[in-house]
Amino acid sequence: MNSFIEELRWRGMLQDMTPEIEEHLAKGMASAYLGFDPTADSLHIGHLVGVMTLLHFQRAGHKPFALVGGATGMIGDPSFKSAERNLLDKNTLDHNVAGIQDQLSKFLDFSGSTTNKAELVNNYDWMSEFSFLDFIRDIGKHITVNYMMSKDSVKRRLEDGNGLSFTEFTYQLIQGYDFYHLWKNKNCTIQLGGSDQWGNIVTGTELIRKMGGGSAYALTVPLITKADGTKFGKTEGGSVWLDPEKTSPYAFYQFWLNVSDEDAAKYIRIFTVLDRTTIETLEAEHAEAPHLRVLQKEIAKQITGMVHGESDFDMAVKASEILFGKSSTEDLAALDERTFLQVFEGVPQVQISQEEYSGLNSILDLFGEITKGIVFPSKGEARKMIQGGGVSINKEKIADPSAPISLTLLQNKYLLVQKGKKNYYIVEVK
Repeated sequence: MNSFIEELRWRGMLQDMTPEIEEHLAKGMASAYLGFDPTADSLHIGHLVGVMTLLHFQRAGHKPFALVGGATGMIGDPSFKSAERNLLDKNTLDHNVAGIQDQLSKFLDFSGSTTNKAELVNNYDWMSEFSFLDFIRDIGKHITVNYMMSKDSVKRRLEDGNGLSFTEFTYQLIQGYDFYHLWKNKNCTIQLGGSDQWGNIVTGTELIRKMGGGSAYALTVPLITKADGTKFGKTEGGSVWLDPEKTSPYAFYQFWLNVSDEDAAKYIRIFTVLDRTTIETLEAEHAEAPHLRVLQKEIAKQITGMVHGESDFDMAVKASEILFGKSSTEDLAALDERTFLQVFEGVPQVQISQEEYSGLNSILDLFGEITKGIVFPSKGEARKMIQGGGVSINKEKIADPSAPISLTLLQNKYLLVQKGKKNYYIVEVK
């Protein structure tokens, strides 16, 4: 059985832990849980540190529980939040939980008969059985208000003047009870989480001590930051999601491909399962030739493959090569429509009818009034640039402006026009 703690330590994934947790893990298979907030029907890359923590826990021979907060998702964790968020209804939460479970199954083994197979649990299943009076009588009496007020997440909200509702204030008590419930019913002795969760986690160890007379342990991982100080996992377009409908595999791949060298050295340890020798070899290669971006390419390959599968990874690579390298009509035609449009997102587009397209007598006619002057202001300008070798359609150089139209429509409806080295236009035939 591999040392889970040592694995996290060399990967830079260890922040804090309670005493004696290493001795506890050394005794044999242990169980731990980590919570996911189901405020959306997809995880984003900010959740991946937690996912990878559970993955390493299972790979070390231990049993992971992924807890989705069907109950706590109705409340909202105040930790590091400046305001109370919108509360979700049960139907929405059930939908979100199903999406999250599907994504977690790409990282954790929920199947088979192994004793350490992963389990998904939903705290709504046990919290929904409580009445308010039962909860404050049977659970609330074990934790003092002074104890709850001492937590950083509570103090921060009180100090900034915004305050927090009683609903949010009870969050740590409910999360603490989750730990107690899993300790009592699933023999789960460890809670894992981000460093911002430390206060909530130790509330759980306190409940286990007071209500059950038992011992439990906490371990947190660092909150991931970017070298430039901006928030990890955010782009100009918003969060980077694991759901391909929210963030395409191409955009997902590009995110990792474009991280800085400093961040790449950190991320390859956190977001891949490559062993230490392999990573150190890659780091040495990168140091020799940083312009080749060896680390970024390997991170992008590993994490895109895990999240989206090999075929979507291959599609993302092809798309990148089309945009930044040499390619052909066949390469463009190999892209699915979603990836094609994602690659050329923001490119000026013009629509023409099938009848207009069929009536074209030459390439030059395409750049007349039919495209409304979007690509070229006039046919004369188009003719001049074509004769100078500056125009390609579907990545094929156009040599003769008078040549008849004999072009392959990409995805049966698009032409990709390139003017010069960097100016692209899409003509859609409808």
